[in-house]
Amino acid sequence: MRAFAEWNARLTMQGNIVYSVAVISTGDSIDSEQKVLLDYVHMKKIELSDVVFVLDVGGYIGESTAREIQLSTALGKVVRYLSKEYPEWTENDCLWT
Repeated sequence: MRAFAEWNARLTMQGNIVYSVAVISTGDSIDSEQKVLLDYVHMKKIELSDVVFVLDVGGYIGESTAREIQLSTALGKVVRYLSKEYPEWTENDCLWT
C-alpha cells in the first residue's frame, strides 16, 4: 500500500493524472462479486489512461497485474515498469509516505 501511495504522489507531482487501485484486498475481505466489480473498474481506468506505470516492486508481477499489462498492450498503451526505471527502489526510498 505504501508503494501505491508513494508513486501516486511522485507521479502527480510530475504533473500526471494518476488512476490507482481503489482497494487493496487481503484474504477474504472482498467477495467474488466485489472482485469482479473492482477488476472491471480497474480495466476502465486503463482504458482512460495514456500510460500504465506498473509498480512491480522487486520485479514481482501478480496474476491480475499480468492481465492488466496484456490489456494495456492490446489497447496500444505505453507500459512503464518501476523495476526497469528505478531498479534499486524500495519502500525505504519513500519521500511522500
